[in-house]
Amino acid sequence: MATIVFFHAHPDDEASQTSGSMARAAAQGDRVVVVYATNGEHGEVPDDLLPGETLVERRRKEATKSAAALGTARIEWLGYSDSGMTGWDQNAHVGAFHNATLTDAGMRLAQILDREDADVIVGYDWHGGYGHPDHVKVHHVLHAAAKLAARPPRVLESTMNRDVTRRLYQEAVAAGATEEQAWDPDQPMDDGNPFGSNEYEITWAVDVHKFLPQKRAALAAHASQKTDIESLLSMPEEAFTAAFGTEYYIEPALGPGMRDGWPFTRS
Repeated sequence: MATIVFFHAHPDDEASQTSGSMARAAAQGDRVVVVYATNGEHGEVPDDLLPGETLVERRRKEATKSAAALGTARIEWLGYSDSGMTGWDQNAHVGAFHNATLTDAGMRLAQILDREDADVIVGYDWHGGYGHPDHVKVHHVLHAAAKLAARPPRVLESTMNRDVTRRLYQEAVAAGATEEQAWDPDQPMDDGNPFGSNEYEITWAVDVHKFLPQKRAALAAHASQKTDIESLLSMPEEAFTAAFGTEYYIEPALGPGMRDGWPFTRS
């Protein structure tokens, strides 16, 4: 049994990015821990907040519901504020994750790795998949924490396969989809770079087809983020399976050369 720590920027990121791997790991007896860098307070505010309820409180409840759907053993919060998108005033706020030092944030995460005696730590690729400041910061804190841990864990970077996404986009356009319905991964993202990683840069392709029901349940748990979540859950079954049936990871210690397999073991 391995202990795997999945490090995400905001509550709901685990659902869209690594939830298939998390569910698969939990199902086969591994210990799955999710750590959120921020509270997600600059996410979408739902219409049904209860009197006195904050968005942070709602999103924490949703994270707990997602964890139950995936079999996650433990949730941890580093406690930083959501930094907002590139160029937002929140980027400069005191307490924003974007402004955290690698020493402070790295040590907070390393302490969790040590308490868990983690075998694997999972974060994001160099630009966080799409350039969000908090996602980029996750990449740097991931590597800082791995070096600070008493027993350095195996390091994996979650990413999205741009080549696969491009093929799906081209197929959708050929089938008559509009620009609103088909999403082009080569367009500039939040930091001006295209989406995800080139296939040749990726190390691991992980089959999670059997765990797509759990992935859907995790997404549904984050119902407050209505715009993004409803868009994903409204995808036709075939399209959802093609987009999310495989999750991709870069392992810097191994380098590129994609292989099918299960990398969530002690190296």
